[in-house]
Amino acid sequence: MTDPLDDLKSAMQRATPAPDAARRARTLAEAQKNFAARQETASPLRPNHDRPERWAAFWKGITQMFTTLTRPAALTATTALVAAVVFVSLPATREMLRPGPVDDLRSRTEDTAADRAPEPQPVDDVMVDAPAPAPPMAAKRAAPAADAYVGALAEEAPMPVIEPGSTEAYANADPNPVKPVAEQPVSTFSVDVDTASYALVRQSIMAGALPPPEAVRVEEMINYFPYAYPAPEGGAPFRPTVSLMETPWNADTRLLRIGLQGALPPLADRPPLNLVFLIDTSGSMSDQNKLPLLIQSFRLMLGQLRPTDEVAIVTYAGSSGRVLDPTPAGERSTILAALERLAAGGATAGQEGLQLAYATADEMAGEDEVSRVILATDGDFNVGLSDPEALETYIADKRDSGTYLSVLGFGRGNLDDATMQALAQTGNGQAAYIDTLSEAQKVLVDQLTGVLFPIADDVKVQVEFNPAEVAEYRLIGYETRALRREDFNNDKVDAGEIGAGHQVTALYEVTPLGSPATLNDPLRYGGEAGDGAAGGELAFLRLRAKAPGASESSLTELPIPATVTDADTDARFAAAIAGFGQLLRGSDYLGDWTLDDAIALANSATGEDAFGYRREAVSLMRLAQSLKN
Repeated sequence: MTDPLDDLKSAMQRATPAPDAARRARTLAEAQKNFAARQETASPLRPNHDRPERWAAFWKGITQMFTTLTRPAALTATTALVAAVVFVSLPATREMLRPGPVDDLRSRTEDTAADRAPEPQPVDDVMVDAPAPAPPMAAKRAAPAADAYVGALAEEAPMPVIEPGSTEAYANADPNPVKPVAEQPVSTFSVDVDTASYALVRQSIMAGALPPPEAVRVEEMINYFPYAYPAPEGGAPFRPTVSLMETPWNADTRLLRIGLQGALPPLADRPPLNLVFLIDTSGSMSDQNKLPLLIQSFRLMLGQLRPTDEVAIVTYAGSSGRVLDPTPAGERSTILAALERLAAGGATAGQEGLQLAYATADEMAGEDEVSRVILATDGDFNVGLSDPEALETYIADKRDSGTYLSVLGFGRGNLDDATMQALAQTGNGQAAYIDTLSEAQKVLVDQLTGVLFPIADDVKVQVEFNPAEVAEYRLIGYETRALRREDFNNDKVDAGEIGAGHQVTALYEVTPLGSPATLNDPLRYGGEAGDGAAGGELAFLRLRAKAPGASESSLTELPIPATVTDADTDARFAAAIAGFGQLLRGSDYLGDWTLDDAIALANSATGEDAFGYRREAVSLMRLAQSLKN
């Protein structure tokens, strides 16, 4: 009588296929591919010390057995072991494999699958299936619950690649200090409609890291969100709105909000558009969240152009080149084919690309038409004019031609935010950062008219505080947009632009005269009390702006009353974002105010939030709180 184990061994050897080296190589390659695709979501292996001693000893013996067997014997033993484990340790499996009706087996399999399915989890009184679906890209998407949006956003956002020793550089300066009104009653700055900083902050937090403090520009975080400011009337390019509320983080100070709402002309009145895509195709753009995302983003934008608008494409890498001559936007297939042919490789000849793009824009220019170059890059200008100041000088020499320059940033790791800001500010354009297709939808679809069509150039803001009412003030943000007092009336000094429908919000923290929050001692020979001629006025607002292409500015003036009013939803939310940004920067002016307070204030002021931006911000605050703790 033969040994049953020998019979089993013989049977397994006969059933085992002969080694196939080619098939083994293909299988190994496929396994490595699957592992790479799933390694960030797979459950981690449990450490050995968590296993019961008897199982640890069992697996140790199995390991030793396989290290002593020859390869064919090991393969046979593996097959036998798997079969034995299935039948010995899985009684439910044995039960399912007993002979029985097919329908019974199917029903048991479905029951088992149902047992494994994740249960819906309640989030802020909203049932959300796990995993959360990616948010739709429709312009007016439903506003998800705050925590639910985190899951959706994580599904969509490419993870940033920020290696040790990265070459990222940011445009920022030290936070504005508190200024005594008796010494410096006038504050002057250029408007800023850029939003790049908020998207950078969001991507950092979604990747599991707090952003570098220097990457946080508070005014760009505030201006990322839409607010319900009244529209201008009588053909004015924009309309100012002012309000005064209690400061959330200091009961003894006040928060002055200044809002500007740009006019939004009817679509039929939009001038013809000449658009030059200047695309960085250098080797550093090969990552998935760079050139591939850039191409997808421009595909979205093309759908918003009129058939008679013209598009050209210029690329730069080892050398620059025009891959698409000026082409009517109606020839969509031609433009898309040119985009799809782009590939990354070579060094970054930024200077040559800019020169060719401007030459192309000059070729396309016509009377009463708008010409704009859109530079899409990770900011790594390592060939040509690599110094931001030299680039700024070059762009300043070109902007008088009437061609505007906007900059879109992509990717992380070598992002040169400082260069991007210098180019956009000097080129009379906007700087934005694209980290997801949803952000591309916001910038290049929902807000396209503001990005492409200017309604006011060189817009400057000047606030004169009344020493009879205010002891001190502090402008929150706008550090890189500061102007000298005498720059306000000098039309040769460049400032920011406002596009069609754009909004600008600025916040000042002001300390009333006699408040215990005053940080500076009074001057012995100062005149802080004022002459009382402007009693009841907190400050006086002056605005200067030029019509697009004009050389002389016009002046708008508005007194700001000292009356504190109940803060509306927009004012409270703007204050919450201002506090959030200052906390990320490590501000010394917020006292004991925390992210808990910012979350509570933002939650109370989400309003209608048709696009879900405010709920997204609350989710980011919660994630930042976890990272900070």
